[in-house]
Amino acid sequence: MKKTIQFQECSATDESRLMALQTVLEKTKKPFKSGDSIGIKLHWGEIGNKNYLSPVYAREIVKWLQAGGTKPFIVDTTVLYSGGRRDGRESLNTAAKHGFTEEYLGCEVIIGDGLDGKNIIDLPAGFKHFPTVQTGKVVQDADGFVIFSHFKGHMEAAFGGSIKNMSMGFASRAQKQRMHADAKPKLIQAKCIKCGECADVCPTGAATITENNFPVYDLLKCIGCAQCIALCPETALKIRWDTDIKVFQEKLVETAAAVWRVIQDKTVVINAVIEIVAECDCLPGKHQKIAEDKGFISAYHPVLADAEAIKLIGGAPFDQAHQHIPWQRQFEYAKEIGFCM
Repeated sequence: MKKTIQFQECSATDESRLMALQTVLEKTKKPFKSGDSIGIKLHWGEIGNKNYLSPVYAREIVKWLQAGGTKPFIVDTTVLYSGGRRDGRESLNTAAKHGFTEEYLGCEVIIGDGLDGKNIIDLPAGFKHFPTVQTGKVVQDADGFVIFSHFKGHMEAAFGGSIKNMSMGFASRAQKQRMHADAKPKLIQAKCIKCGECADVCPTGAATITENNFPVYDLLKCIGCAQCIALCPETALKIRWDTDIKVFQEKLVETAAAVWRVIQDKTVVINAVIEIVAECDCLPGKHQKIAEDKGFISAYHPVLADAEAIKLIGGAPFDQAHQHIPWQRQFEYAKEIGFCM
């Protein structure tokens, strides 16, 4: 069963998409037993984001799990950057604004690392970058998971799918910072209009600007969340990598691999290969579409699910949207550390 992949194509209509997910779920065997508490790990979108997956899909997964006698709940974790998800209560409010409510979904909606971000555990890893990995305690507490991921672009990883949803998505805020630590802002003065947006969104005060001057970045205060880079209206910032650009890819994979050791025998992975846009659901705005809808994939391993999504889309859209990001390293490194099928 572990190497089994289910796929159902769809067109870019709400009806076709929902039918494709329903078909994939019908074909997917549940590794759960009646009474199990099953977390549906997903991303309910940042405030202002227009491309996050509709809660209608999460509700369909809830129904599928409840039909098997399990007790599903929706889960995500707090984040590093400013916006609508940094604090647990704010994040639940954002979820509700986007339709992810207990009333609509038919199940509880929770924060996996606690409302204060302190309900966390350390998992043994033993890898090159991380001897241990810190995650929300929900990884240990749930009886199983459905990793439900929106497959799309990402400014630091080139693509984001199941691997990223498990690594950055389950990670504590401290672990998120450890993964982001090598990405710092570099100003392109010729593009900068001195608007101050970077200073406004910086969660640590690392970016400052005074009237009629270019912004200044304190790289010691910078936590590498890259929000200033992502939200600059003139794209006047680019990433200054403190280490090899491949390190971020490796850190993503190591974190996901440590989580996988805990949940691998009790998890279904689903990639929604629809609304394939250039940027992550973490960023506000409506992002550029880079590929046509393909459909839904289910599998029992995140590397397998992401590799299948790349095969369906091709690598070119991600190479064009995020030039010089070595996304292939995620698959290479997964194999090197034994995190693959």
